[in-house]
This record gives sequence, C-alpha cells and structure tokens, in this order.
Amino acid sequence: MTFKIMADSACDLPLHFYEEDAVVLFPLKVNLNGEEFEDLKSISPSSVYDAIRNGQVPKTSQVSPVVFKNTFTQMAENKETGVYIAVSSELSGTFQTAVMIYEQVKEEYPDFEMKIFDTKCVSLGCGLIVQKAVSMRNSGENLAETLASLQFYANHMEHLFTVDDLDYLAQGGRVSKASAFIGGLLQIKPLLHVEDGKLVPLEKMRGKKKLLRRMLELMEERGSDLSSQTVAISHADDEQTALELKNMIIEQFHPKEVYISAIGAAIGSHTGANTIALFFLNSKE
Repeated sequence: MTFKIMADSACDLPLHFYEEDAVVLFPLKVNLNGEEFEDLKSISPSSVYDAIRNGQVPKTSQVSPVVFKNTFTQMAENKETGVYIAVSSELSGTFQTAVMIYEQVKEEYPDFEMKIFDTKCVSLGCGLIVQKAVSMRNSGENLAETLASLQFYANHMEHLFTVDDLDYLAQGGRVSKASAFIGGLLQIKPLLHVEDGKLVPLEKMRGKKKLLRRMLELMEERGSDLSSQTVAISHADDEQTALELKNMIIEQFHPKEVYISAIGAAIGSHTGANTIALFFLNSKE
C-alpha cells in the first residue's frame, strides 16, 4: 500500500518538486510590509532579500493550522496513511501545531494513523530526507521501512553553513545575540552547524575562499562514503558561490550527485542574502 508524503516549505525544495513528485506542500508564512504571503506560493526569495537590503525586517510564522486540519481530515476520510516530514521543532512551532491538529482529527476519526516526523533538520538537510522518502515510496517500500531510513538520515545529517550577518538569525531567536554581536563587530564570516536541531556557531574566519576550503575539510572529517551520497547545497541569492562549492566537492569527493536549490523566502527571512549551506551524511546507511 502506498502512502502520502507531506513536507513544509522550510525544507527548501523547489515548487516543481512537490508538484512532480506528489508531495503535499505545507507553506510557512512570510509577513512583509503588513501583508502575509505563503512561502513558495505567493512570495519569491528575491522579494525578501530586496526588502532586507532596504532596511525592512520580514517576519515568519508557522504553517496555518487550517491547512493541517484540511489535509489530515481528508486523509482520515479517505482512509489514507502517510508521513509529514517537518522542519526542526527547535526552529519552528510547526511540528507541535501539526501534532496538536493530528490529535484533534484522531478524536473524530479514531482509526486514522499517520506519522509526524521531527527531522531536527532545516533547509536541504530536511529536503534530502524528503527526497529519500519519495525514492523509497516510488520503489514500493512501505511506510515502516521508509520511516526507519528517514530516522537514520535525520540522525546523521550534517549541516555546515555560513551567513553574511548573524544579526538576522539573532533577531529571530535562532542564535544568541552575543554570537551575532561578535561576528558583526569583527567583520568576519561565521561558520555554523546544527546540534540536536539547533543552530550553533562553530568557527569564525575571514575570506570566502578560506571558508569554503574549511567546509570541505570538515566534510572530509565528518562525512562517510561521500562518493555514494547525494550531497546538497542551498544558497540565498548566491548561485555563483554554490556552483563554486559544487565544483570543489566534485573534484575532491566525486559524490553520486550534488543537488543545488535556492533557499526559500521563509528561511531567507532569517538568514539574509548570500547564505551558503552544505548537507551530507556522517555515517553510511
């Protein structure tokens, strides 16, 4: 029996992925100039970056409970099962809202069963997990087998990323204001990673070239069986650097694939432009 796959826009996969691979999209919301937009659907990342450059501060909010309610109710009525692959619960309240709505729907439909999966990942770290779920579903794997593999991916997903200005992450409460102050004061590029679903500053250094080389050093230290992996890079209005990093990775590690996608409006509201993020597994499945 096949199963439904759902994901939110914070996994930074392009809109056509959801449409072509039969994945239900739960869009996060972006508030700009007093207007509310749906990430991927009614606002572009470039609109967010232009607004930030002009001194505006976009706000984001979690997926609408109504969207969850409608989707889960329809699944229950159709006797469907599935998995919602959620962005880290440490970075968004979307996971908790989905759990709450699921419990409400289950009261009305006691036989309704689905999985709400907290990836503890963000951007394409979460996106790679969604792609794995699609691959397994399309290969005929059942939900239980798929969930076991997704848990492995979530447990072993490495995130390495840099932002131009930590102040944006600090304003949204994603990193401490002290970390942001130090980064801004010294005019250096921070390197961050994810620990248990939280964004954690790792190192600070000067110069893009040096930073990209350091990302590859950490990739070599942490990665496992990189030649058989799909590695992912997400970027915020900086495709040139993403392609540069891709070529460096191919030359050094020869992965199965290097997948590049733009950071969406919701995540971009917190990172600002010129963010580069790298994702890979630190253990062999």
